[in-house]
Amino acid sequence: MADDSGQDKRKQHRARQSGVKADKKKVKAKKDGNQKEPELTARQRNPKAFAINSAQRAERNFRRKEDITAKKQHIPVVDQTPDEPPPVLIAVVGPPKVGKTTVIKNLIKSFTRTNVTDIKGPITIVTSKKRRITLLECNNDVNSMIDVAKCADLVLLLCDASYGFEMEIFEFLNICQVHGMPKIMGVLTHLDMIKNPKQLRKRKKELKHRFWTEVYDGAKLFYLSGLIHGEYLRNEIKNLGRFISVMKFRPLQWRGAHSYLLVDRLEDVTNTDKIRRDPKCDRDVVLYGYVRGVPLKQEHMVHIAGLGDARIDELSTIPDPCPLPGTEKKRSLLEKERLLYAPMSGVGGIVYDKDAVYIELQGSHSHKEKEQTAEAAEQAELLGKLIDKKATLDEQMEQQEFRLFSDAKPIKSQDFRTDQDEDEGSSSDDEDEEADDSGLDAADSEEEQEEFGADDWRGEDSDEEEQEDDSDAGSSGDEEYQSLGDVQLGNDSDSDDEEARVLASNMSWKTNLAEKARDAFLQRHSESKNLMRLVYGVYNQSERSKEDAEDENEDSEEELGGLFRVAAKKQSQQQKDKDIRDKDERCFFEYHGDTTRDWLSEENKELIKNCFVTGKWKASEDAENLLKMDDMSDAESEVYGDFEDLETGTQVSGKPKSQDGEQSEEEGAKAEDPAAAKRKLTRVEEENLTKAELMAKKLKLKAKFDAEYDNSGEGKGEEDTGRITGDHGFYEDLKAEAQRQSELNKSEFAHLDNEFRIQIEGYRPGLYVRLGFKQLPAEFVENFDPSYPVLVGALNMTEENVGYVNCKVKKHRWYKKILKTGDPLIISMGWRRFQTVAIYAKVEDNFRQRYLKYTPNHVTCSMTFWGPITPQNTGFLALQTVRQDQEEMRRLGFRIAATGCVTELDKSSQIMKKLKLVGHPFKVYKKTAFIKDMFNSSLEVAKFEGAKIKTVSGIRGQIKKSHHTPEGSYRATFEDKILLSDIVFCRTWFRVEVPRFYAPVTSLLLPLDQKSQWQGMKTLGQLKRERDVQNAAQPDSMYTTIVRKEKIFRPLNIPKALQRALPYKDKPKFGPENPKAAPERVAVVNSPYEQKVAKMMKMIETNYKDKRQRERQDMKKRMKNFREKKREKLASKERRQKELRKKVSRAISKMRGKQNA
Repeated sequence: MADDSGQDKRKQHRARQSGVKADKKKVKAKKDGNQKEPELTARQRNPKAFAINSAQRAERNFRRKEDITAKKQHIPVVDQTPDEPPPVLIAVVGPPKVGKTTVIKNLIKSFTRTNVTDIKGPITIVTSKKRRITLLECNNDVNSMIDVAKCADLVLLLCDASYGFEMEIFEFLNICQVHGMPKIMGVLTHLDMIKNPKQLRKRKKELKHRFWTEVYDGAKLFYLSGLIHGEYLRNEIKNLGRFISVMKFRPLQWRGAHSYLLVDRLEDVTNTDKIRRDPKCDRDVVLYGYVRGVPLKQEHMVHIAGLGDARIDELSTIPDPCPLPGTEKKRSLLEKERLLYAPMSGVGGIVYDKDAVYIELQGSHSHKEKEQTAEAAEQAELLGKLIDKKATLDEQMEQQEFRLFSDAKPIKSQDFRTDQDEDEGSSSDDEDEEADDSGLDAADSEEEQEEFGADDWRGEDSDEEEQEDDSDAGSSGDEEYQSLGDVQLGNDSDSDDEEARVLASNMSWKTNLAEKARDAFLQRHSESKNLMRLVYGVYNQSERSKEDAEDENEDSEEELGGLFRVAAKKQSQQQKDKDIRDKDERCFFEYHGDTTRDWLSEENKELIKNCFVTGKWKASEDAENLLKMDDMSDAESEVYGDFEDLETGTQVSGKPKSQDGEQSEEEGAKAEDPAAAKRKLTRVEEENLTKAELMAKKLKLKAKFDAEYDNSGEGKGEEDTGRITGDHGFYEDLKAEAQRQSELNKSEFAHLDNEFRIQIEGYRPGLYVRLGFKQLPAEFVENFDPSYPVLVGALNMTEENVGYVNCKVKKHRWYKKILKTGDPLIISMGWRRFQTVAIYAKVEDNFRQRYLKYTPNHVTCSMTFWGPITPQNTGFLALQTVRQDQEEMRRLGFRIAATGCVTELDKSSQIMKKLKLVGHPFKVYKKTAFIKDMFNSSLEVAKFEGAKIKTVSGIRGQIKKSHHTPEGSYRATFEDKILLSDIVFCRTWFRVEVPRFYAPVTSLLLPLDQKSQWQGMKTLGQLKRERDVQNAAQPDSMYTTIVRKEKIFRPLNIPKALQRALPYKDKPKFGPENPKAAPERVAVVNSPYEQKVAKMMKMIETNYKDKRQRERQDMKKRMKNFREKKREKLASKERRQKELRKKVSRAISKMRGKQNA
């Protein structure tokens, strides 16, 4: 695409003319030339030799080849890169102390051979003939990381290899995934801290695979081996610079629809007297930067990240401070073309602005401190007091008092006037009256300046008159004007001279009345609103040429020695022009170029010729062509064409008007230019074609289709190689269509000049523009820090509104806490960072959004908040805090709380919460019951008539009518009889209102030491922890022991008649009255023989038990002896192993000592 042209073309391969390889090729060519058909390849001459041996293997190889080709293919995107693209924005991101500044310094030195000591803000350098880059260092602040991820084209992600990936790297990668993934290249530093080569290789492999897991497989990871004299190795930095130079970028969705710029210079243009009076007054600020994305227009509102929305008061383009080199053909850049532009770092030389030129003095005299002598200190103190005065010197003089005596009345300066002053005042009043009578008003009077200051539109004639009056002598040659100028300049001379000049001016008003009338007419003409002048500017070319000639004469007079030119002239005129440009926006285009377009010239007429009713848009819509085609169709049409007689069924063919006419027309058509024959027919011509011409056209299209379908390879000039190839025509057509669209976009405005193109298209990407803003907070200028990026993003029309935004959100699995509904949340979406209050919900099967108190784990849910309207599918991320607090970061670990995207935009929210109303029955009549304690009044009952209710046991019912006592009770019917102990529920839904809270994150307004400590609205838990407030215990939420009484059931009574009818097994049985009582034991008396047997058995049992006990004791003794012997063997074995280890260690240490020696 456009990036390919930025690289030098490689040398073409030169085939070898001699050698073994060249001889082989010559023999082969000679052999092929002796064949009957030398133009055929070997595969075409002998197809059997290249036949397929296995169909399955051929299919597998073909499928694999097509899979590889398909993986390489991407959806073609229309190239919107301008002819002179903006610099590629490269952000260097990483935790503290990983070497970000050192990498930037080395890259700058590699590209420009310049040492930059202090890195502040963006630094733009020219790297090749077609590419510039802007290097930006991202500090360790989550706000800066978010802004950098939104605008960076390439990210250099630095990591300390000796420590590993830190949490900031993972946070930044998640931010990039949400806001559009830029190109990411990893850079490992501090590799020299790992001394062991094996451990170094293992560490590189681990970090590489972890980096691939987070980004993508095969992501580029650079290794910077170490520092030498505070710099990385030259070859490694050069290799990194080469990869940066050839990197290609694909457009991202959000940036492809919005224009934005990264501010590289800021200027406060507020009136210094206003700042002196009120240091906290709103400021007028001018921002500078390269336009990126899509063309920027002044009517678009912009968002300054970290400040808020603002409207552009002034938008203009200025010369590029870091332009690309010329288009002449050369291999590499010249030394003077290796430009470096870093205004915030104090590097950049001369900076051209619209109304000023800034020169950076890099010498010892630029920062020389004055010797602090007593006289210098007194002068500095006096000057400081004078600056601190809130009133001007003349106001202070008027308030001065003077006393002749201590008890006398003070005499004020404003009350004291001499007679001479009164006479001078009266004479000056007379002069003013006479000047008014003569019609000669000074062009530099206060009234006229106020009039021109209030109105933006001024004629060129009035401008010329002002220039004439500002100069010492008028260019019109009128003596009266010069005499009047002498009178105005001589007010401080003697009174006699003043009276003489006044008399001369009074007597000269009658002369040259015609010229004075002409001047008065031109002045009225310039002050009136002229539509031609408003639309096209100056149309009197003679006035413009006359003014240009005067400027050239004045410039030639102001030259000193033929080399230098006085720059002190016309400062007041430049200030007036600047004030005019700073006026409010008008409904017409304002053209403030150095030369105004002459709309009477033929070239400029062609540009707007088609903007009027008489313009010629298309050949089919031109009046002359339409009339001509009408005549042609009438002349060529047949009066009586072919028709069929419906009664007889015979076919009658119409005769042409004249055969000679047709022949002459055919000859004329053949004699026409072939370019005219290929011209596409217009709509009117197609409608007037005869049947024969239509048939010929269809046959021609059919032949073209057949030729392309049957011989697709031959028609395209391809050879039939005999190989099986896939069909990639669809993809090629897509690429061709994208290429055609890109060429059409670039050629649409290419013929227009720059100023006129900007008026129509806007400020296209790549232009260096100046943005003027009014009434910005004073803290933005006072607390400005170049290390924090200032991102200005344009907003589309719908994005300026605020409403309810419905999103799909998922809590991040690395975030330790769950998110609670109603807690403030900081959201980064689009260009904005703001705090809002979110309500979570779950979409049920009936599309009802059910209120959730907490976010679920590992599952997406719906989130609604009040915030800026953003297009659908726009990604966002949520944080609970952006403060750089070490304790809080250690507690949270990972700061990104949730991620998601916008799903729906609406002016309202439909989140419903379930509410259960509880009641208790106080009367029960079979299937009817009276319920109380659910409602408070009969009006509420009337509203819920017919609602479904349910008991805890599952018996369903319905609310019928309200009951008089007690208040709020009602009658209900159920599908079965309920008990008085049942609890009745009524399940209802009510709508939850989303809080309308939206607060932009204004981190750029904080002081320098508090930039990363922005704190918005706090949660209730944070406030209670800070104030050490304990939650009051709620009795309903307390866990108490539940005592359940055992339910006593009545005995089952079966009627006698039913007992008789039951079978025997189901009849109740009558058992003993007290079945649990045990029967009395009966005494057993043994006989003498039985007694002897029992005694013998007892003796045998006693003897057996004694024997078993003695055996157990002997076994315990044997086990004890065995364990002692085993323990002694293990101890001796350990002693032997310990001695052996000592011997081995001694031998190893001796060997190492010999090696080191």
